[in-house]
Amino acid sequence: MATAATASAAAATRFTRLAGAGLRRSRLPTAVRFQRRVLTTTALLRTAELRPKEQGLPETLDYRVFLVDGGGRKVSPWHDVPLRAGDGVFHFIVEIPKESSAKMEVATDESFTPIKQDTKKGNLRYYPYNINWNYGLFPQTWEDPTFANTDVEGALGDNDPVDVVEIGERRANIGDVLKVKPLAALAMIDEGELDWKIVAISLDDPKASLVNDVDDVEKHFPGTLTAIRDWFRDYKIPDGKPANRFALGNKPTSKEYALKVIQETNESWEKLVKRNVPAGELSLA
Repeated sequence: MATAATASAAAATRFTRLAGAGLRRSRLPTAVRFQRRVLTTTALLRTAELRPKEQGLPETLDYRVFLVDGGGRKVSPWHDVPLRAGDGVFHFIVEIPKESSAKMEVATDESFTPIKQDTKKGNLRYYPYNINWNYGLFPQTWEDPTFANTDVEGALGDNDPVDVVEIGERRANIGDVLKVKPLAALAMIDEGELDWKIVAISLDDPKASLVNDVDDVEKHFPGTLTAIRDWFRDYKIPDGKPANRFALGNKPTSKEYALKVIQETNESWEKLVKRNVPAGELSLA
C-alpha cells in the first residue's frame, strides 16, 4: 500500500479547467494506485468494521476525522470504501450530520482524504442555518470538471465526489458509513458547475421499505424534495451571493436517472485512479 509519504513526494501536475479555475490535487503512479484500490476494496476492507477516528479538536483548522479499519489502519473514505453494497444498495459516507451547520467535507487534496471543516480565507465555514438531513458523499465517484454534460446545459463537473442527501430520521455521525438506496437526483448548478445531489434513504430507517422511487418520497416524506431543493438553492443568499439553480426542469429525477448519474460518475472515478485523465492536485492516497 502506498504511504502518505509516498503520496506527498509524488510529482504534482496541473491543468486548466474549461471554467477557468485551477485544480489542486496530487498524483501517484497509475499501477501503484489502482492496484491498491483493487486490493483494498475487493479483498481486504470489511466495511462493517470501519469507524471514524478524530484528530484534533472540533471546529479548529487542524480537526480531521479519518476512517480506520478493524486493525486501526487509515483508509480513504473516497477511494477505499466500495461504492456498491449489493442488490441496488450503495455505501454513503456522512460528512455533515443532520441539524448541524459546520461545513464538513472530504479533503480531496490530503492523503487518506479525511473529513475536515471547509475554510474560506483561513476562516472555518458554516452554513447560515442547520442542514436538515444527513449529508455526505458516495465513495468511488467523481464529477469530472472537463466533462460537459449535455443533459444539464453542458455544465462541467465540480471536481468532487457525488453528494448525497439522506432523508432518514436518525441523526448520523461524521464519518459513519451507511448503506442506502438512491431515490432521486437533483441537478444543481453552482456558479456554473454541475453539483449533483442524490436523494437517498438509509436501509435502517423505519420507512426504508416504503420508498423505492421519487414518487414514494413525496408520498411518505411529503414536502421533503421541495425542501431539499430550496435549501440548496438559497443557502448562499445570506452571504450576499446569488441563489443556485437547478436544471432538468427544476425537478427531481427518477431513481433510474439517479442510478445513471451514479454509474457515470463511478466510471469517471475509475478513469481518474487509472490515470486516464489528469488528477491535478487530487490526492489518490
